[in-house]
Parts: sequence; C-alpha cells; structure tokens
Amino acid sequence: MDNTFLTQITNGTIEEVETGRNGSFVLVSYRDCPNCGRQDQTIRLNVSNNTVIMDESSERIPLRDLRTGMTVNAAFSNATTRSIPPQAAAYVIQVVGRPRNDDVTVGRIVDVDRRGRSFTTVSDSNLSSVMRFNLADDAQILNPMGRPMNFENLVPGLRVRVRHANFMTMSIPPQTTAFEVRVIR
Repeated sequence: MDNTFLTQITNGTIEEVETGRNGSFVLVSYRDCPNCGRQDQTIRLNVSNNTVIMDESSERIPLRDLRTGMTVNAAFSNATTRSIPPQAAAYVIQVVGRPRNDDVTVGRIVDVDRRGRSFTTVSDSNLSSVMRFNLADDAQILNPMGRPMNFENLVPGLRVRVRHANFMTMSIPPQTTAFEVRVIR
C-alpha cells in the first residue's frame, strides 16, 4: 500500500469525542507514530461519513460507540492543519482496547491542596458534581499535549480529565484516588 498520503498511529488514547453542528471529531493522544517526527502528540481526527470506525473484531460501529480512554489505531490524512492540536481527516479508526475499570471525570479545578496533594473539581458548574481527588503516588499529570507536568502547575480554573478509581468516599465532597490528570483546556 502506498502511504504517501496517509499517516498511521497505533495504540493512541481517545481523549475526547464530540459531535456537533460543525462536524464530528475524535481527539487522540499517541506516542507510536513512525512518520510523525515527535513522540508524545495529540491530533484532532475529523470524522466524516467516509470514515470507517471499527471495533476490536473489525466490525463497523457508529461514532457514538467511541469513548474516552479507549485505545485505538488510526489512519488519517498527511494534510494536517498547523493548529494546536493539529487536525486531519480520519480515514480509519479501530478500537484495539477498552479502558480498565477506572472512571473518568471531566471538570474544572476549583481548589488545590498542595500539602495534601489533592484537588477539587466541579463539572459543568453543577455544585452537586463537586469531587475531591487525592493523587496516587505514581499518578501522571499531563499537559494538553500529553507531556508530563508538575503538580504545582495545577491551578483553579484549569479544565481537566481525571482517570480515577471507581469508588468514592461517602464524605462531602466525595473523594477518590486519581491515577492520571490531563489538562484539556
């Protein structure tokens, strides 16, 4: 196969899936891309009616079945925008792995406890969605490009995606352990 107009990534992680009036896209972070020139990257794959989306068994699935945290292989156009993150037309997206039994919460940081290595988020300005996350000792904190960053750089106002344990305390606000924090905006 002539790959002159095609770039492929393997074992990327879906960061976000969005469908709207202006189109649909899948935001993917990845490391394994032999022809991309850099290692840790994020790309916005623009999905059209021509994009083939498949599950692990190579059966076609709709875009709505894609979830944050899934591992995917993708083929997309070499013609990318110079935006951050870059955008490209998606040709094929195949799910190759599902997230483990962790939960994912997206919210805006409203408080950071430096001594306790924890932070509090609220989702969609809904006060009933307040959660406190205690960072695991080996927790990863990543910037929007997927590069490691320091806990000290987490500040109120940042929008984050937190991969965390699927249990919570009965306290107010509920607390759980965070395994990965990714700044998304």
